[in-house]
Amino acid sequence: MDILSLFVIAPVLVVIALVFTKDLKQARFVSMLGGLLQLGMALNLLFAYFRERAVNDSIMLFTRDLVWFKEFNIHYNIGVDGISVALILLTSIIVLAGVFISWKMEDLPKEFFISLIILSTGVYGFFISMDLFTMFLFYEVAVIPMYLLIGIWGSGPKEYSAMKLTLMLMGASAVLLVGILGIYFNSNADGGALTFNILEIAKVNIPAEAQNLFFPMVFVGFAVLGALFPFHTWSPDGHASAPTAVSMLHAGVLMKLGGYGIFRVAMFLLPAGALEWSWFFIILSATGVIYGAFAALKQTDLKYINAYASVSHLGMVSFALLMLNKTAWNGAILQSLSHGFMTALFFALIGMIYGRTHTRDITKLGGLLKVIPFISVIYVIAGLALLGLPGFSGFVAEMNIFMGAFQHDSMFYRVATIISISAIVVTAVYVLRVVGIMLMGKVKNEAYLELPGATWYEKTGILLLLIPIITIGVAPLWISDMIMESIQPFIQGVL
Repeated sequence: MDILSLFVIAPVLVVIALVFTKDLKQARFVSMLGGLLQLGMALNLLFAYFRERAVNDSIMLFTRDLVWFKEFNIHYNIGVDGISVALILLTSIIVLAGVFISWKMEDLPKEFFISLIILSTGVYGFFISMDLFTMFLFYEVAVIPMYLLIGIWGSGPKEYSAMKLTLMLMGASAVLLVGILGIYFNSNADGGALTFNILEIAKVNIPAEAQNLFFPMVFVGFAVLGALFPFHTWSPDGHASAPTAVSMLHAGVLMKLGGYGIFRVAMFLLPAGALEWSWFFIILSATGVIYGAFAALKQTDLKYINAYASVSHLGMVSFALLMLNKTAWNGAILQSLSHGFMTALFFALIGMIYGRTHTRDITKLGGLLKVIPFISVIYVIAGLALLGLPGFSGFVAEMNIFMGAFQHDSMFYRVATIISISAIVVTAVYVLRVVGIMLMGKVKNEAYLELPGATWYEKTGILLLLIPIITIGVAPLWISDMIMESIQPFIQGVL
């Protein structure tokens, strides 16, 4: 069995094992073992990648190609580069952290963990796929369980939120499918057979007219999942209604498929379309960055604050990718990783606070630092990371993005960059506002004086997410270099 196919097979085996569990204790034990297995596999892949990359300069490593449907030239074609490996590691960490944060899930625990693991299966498959059809299939596998996870285990207007999320993402999938088929039917422009193989299509000179037509379809199809303005409205409602672990995977992992798809498919296969349309989507991305920050500033619900913060910070990913240079692209991937860990950490902390106080309204909270110090201190650290303080992953990512953006001489690009940079100031305002109202001052409700501290499984989930944020911030070169060498063949294809 090859090292990459295990990332599809192992979660399926965990799901099968979960089917035979009888209660919460068994379900979470099997899920924990499955999460530990996935993390171990991801770490093994990371070290194997470093060893293989030292002697192999191929674009993708650990490749495997099996014919799946010969008539349409559909293959089970997989491989990874440094970017895929980093995102697989992100996924494995958040999945395991999500299991620990859901340790007390008592409502249909077996079914909950099964849905969670199926979602992760789709994500892993998406990140290793080098065939457009296979990639799209795994994309759908990752998106569909969200309806059940929110609609069944969510809170508030959960049916509305689940349906809104599903309809918007399915609509985006339909647009994306048209774009993928457009690429497929133009993949033999230089002669030869039609193909879904990404590396083979990249060698073909797809006509500029076709690229200009299909680029916005592919870009929007993926970018909706990345909360592109104005198609972002599904995200805050979905976050607000989702249970904690689902919000963690939703923001930390699932939304990363959007930026990855833009990079791997839209930019690489349709470079002429990217050059033609970049100005338009830069406007939307920059608008999303500043809009999300101001929207977060106006919220009082902790989940909505974090959800709109996600819209803002994910807007930087598409913004950086549209800059079409190596430094900005490196920043975009680093921002995807940083945002994944930070947002998952925030949702985990919000879930812990809500589970104890039964409210997410910051105006009803106060003085929590005195009663739940561990959770409160981690919240402050996460806030500092979010606003880009040096020493955390957010600073490394944003510096690469803005340095790359300023490499353009055009006034248009620089004005858009200045607008996006201004969101950092707004981020600092809403982070410090929440910290001041919720954590500082007097305890507003005497009942909060009896709140229990963080449990061992909550601390484990928190540390799993916090360690990578600090590691990337303090020692970024190992992962930055891995990403940069993987970007090189792709940026050459675009420019």
